[in-house]
Amino acid sequence: MTAPRTATGEASGQLRLRPPRHRVERRAIAHWSLRAALVSVGVVAVPAVATVAVSVMAAAPPVAVGGLWALTAVVAVPALAVTLVMPQWRYRVHRWETTNEAVYTLAGWFWQEWRVAPMSRIQTVDTQRGPLQRLFGLSTVTVTTASAAGPLRIDGLDSERAVAVAEHLTEVTQATEGDAT
Repeated sequence: MTAPRTATGEASGQLRLRPPRHRVERRAIAHWSLRAALVSVGVVAVPAVATVAVSVMAAAPPVAVGGLWALTAVVAVPALAVTLVMPQWRYRVHRWETTNEAVYTLAGWFWQEWRVAPMSRIQTVDTQRGPLQRLFGLSTVTVTTASAAGPLRIDGLDSERAVAVAEHLTEVTQATEGDAT
């Protein structure tokens, strides 16, 4: 006799690691791009400001100033690459899904992580909206579990959808037997 199947095709009590079905919001690309650009500008500004300061105040030889500009370029090229490539890449990878049995996430850039958290293991559900997220109408849902791997994060959700996801998870976890340990 086989276990009854849920709407997601999973046998009751038997969760399997599988790719989640939903993408994050497309607006997350712009959010991640702006965040990366702000970090990149800060990182590139340090050698650039140092170069200008040395060339103006110290009357440094042209070779030293040229070397500092080269250092600035060495820092700027990867910063620009991360700003342009990382948000698109993350959007293609990041997925999420919630069912009545579990939360599924797929996240990462170079190191990708698939996770599944059964409802019985969920301890808390939180939503966060930083200033940049609010600018783009986005939120993050964090699902804390009784796991050494740490919480599951669903970044880049529409703010209204994040509230609905948090409410759904709260209702289902309250109705799920177990002590989340």
